Amino acid sequence: MEMTGGQALVANLVRHDVRDIFFIPGIQLDWAVEALRQNASAIRQFVPRHEQSTTYMADGYYRVSGRPGVAMVVPGPGVLNAGAGLATAYGANSKLLFLAGQIHSGAVGKGYGNLHEIKDQTGLIAGLTKWNARVRARSEIGPTLDAAFAAMHSGRPRPVGVEVPYDLLVAQADEAGAPVAPPAPPVPPAQTDIDRAAALLDKARFPVLYVGGGVIAAGASTQLQRLAERLGAPVVMSDNGLGALSARHPLAMSALAGRPLFELADVVLVVGSRFMDAMAPVPSWPMAGIQYIFVNIDAADLTPPRQPAIAIQADAALALDALAQAVARREVLGESEARQVQAWAQGQIDTVAPQSAFIQAMRAALPEDGIFVNELTQVGYLSRVAFPVYQPRTYIGPGYQGTLGYSFPTALGASIAAGGKRVLAITGDGGFGWSYQELATARKYRLPVTLVVFNDGHFGNVRAIQRRLFGAEVAVELENPDFALLARAFGIPSQSVTTPEALGAAIRASLNEPGPVLIEVPVGEMPSPWHLLRLQPMAGLKMPDAPPHPLPHRRLA
Repeated sequence: MEMTGGQALVANLVRHDVRDIFFIPGIQLDWAVEALRQNASAIRQFVPRHEQSTTYMADGYYRVSGRPGVAMVVPGPGVLNAGAGLATAYGANSKLLFLAGQIHSGAVGKGYGNLHEIKDQTGLIAGLTKWNARVRARSEIGPTLDAAFAAMHSGRPRPVGVEVPYDLLVAQADEAGAPVAPPAPPVPPAQTDIDRAAALLDKARFPVLYVGGGVIAAGASTQLQRLAERLGAPVVMSDNGLGALSARHPLAMSALAGRPLFELADVVLVVGSRFMDAMAPVPSWPMAGIQYIFVNIDAADLTPPRQPAIAIQADAALALDALAQAVARREVLGESEARQVQAWAQGQIDTVAPQSAFIQAMRAALPEDGIFVNELTQVGYLSRVAFPVYQPRTYIGPGYQGTLGYSFPTALGASIAAGGKRVLAITGDGGFGWSYQELATARKYRLPVTLVVFNDGHFGNVRAIQRRLFGAEVAVELENPDFALLARAFGIPSQSVTTPEALGAAIRASLNEPGPVLIEVPVGEMPSPWHLLRLQPMAGLKMPDAPPHPLPHRRLA
């Protein structure tokens, strides 16, 4: 059947069961956009107001649904604008197909000054994806997309990129459409590795499990819980791993709660995590004195400076299932002791006020399966260890990219994937400045997103760091709009509240709204939560005195 390149591209997306796409049209994409119009019954189209939002929305879509997000932009400035969301998806291990327009195939790399030309767009995309290709002939469109999907579904989840010059989208040719190959099966662990790991766990005095986003990506929560309960061992979850085990489970621990547990540990099983410090090239916890078992689908995450006693390259679900069958049943940490550790962590969280109270109010107001999109705010930082997460794929953070302002557009994509379920996103007045315009998108598609804007009139975290390090501040004061007026201009209901109780009530009321809601929370300067974040506190911070070890008898054993 004769098709334009644009029709061939969209037909391939349909064959790969793509149901939603996030894009902004432009001249180099016209023939692809026309093909989307022709296939509107198969693929829904979502058009935000800034190209950065195409990739943020695609990322949020994947994180909630597990289905690949698809974003499409014009070349040059479109690709550059979308780069922040693409980098976030890469850092957070999201499956995302990035479709980038290109200038005329005969002009690529020639420096002729074609519209939207940049010197090395292919190299730029390569730095933000795990696999990328530029289509060089009309006949390559289908096979290149097939290869992109195959790469996306194999190994570690990360974005892939495909560039298509606009003249190839215009060109016509016969298109047969090969059947879609099934994804590669998950990689099983070697039985010898499982036997060695099980023996080490069985001999351990105090084994601890540490899990990252790879457990959620592999859909391995059931297997994780089975292994944890078989061992009776605590499960410490990284930021990306929150929700891998319900926070209601007595063995579920935040990174903060993990500190005393790691002090006691003699064997640690790390599953689906880079296990690296966010600010220095060192592991999340010292290697000395502990024997580590690393399980990861990516061989790069089994290498130095990590020092695994046993390294297992395998799918997290298969490895956890095999270990659960291989280890002996025991009780490393009883429920009473586990609750003591959780209470020890919560007691420190409660001292960081008013953030802790706002977090408790948000959690109480949001349904158990409601989706929370975190942001880089003083409330958001503490949420990493203080916001209870009860189900996989209901907590979204920016990963190691720490992309300011990403939460609102990411929440829009998450709400599309959630199929009507309410999404709660928080941001600061600084971060919200990146995406004011997406109020239009939220309104246009009637997306059920409740956005909470904590407004202190500053880039609050930057100001706190400047004051701590230099005793002065610069370039941090903000000139903000009237947020209620801004929301009203877009036809979005809004409310301003000042207390945690009022915030909780406003969120509960928003659950009955058919579309977006904006809630402003004016706040003053807040105390730093940074001493409580991560498994090890950030180097150089002045640490308040921590309360006594929650398991002193274990420490002396």
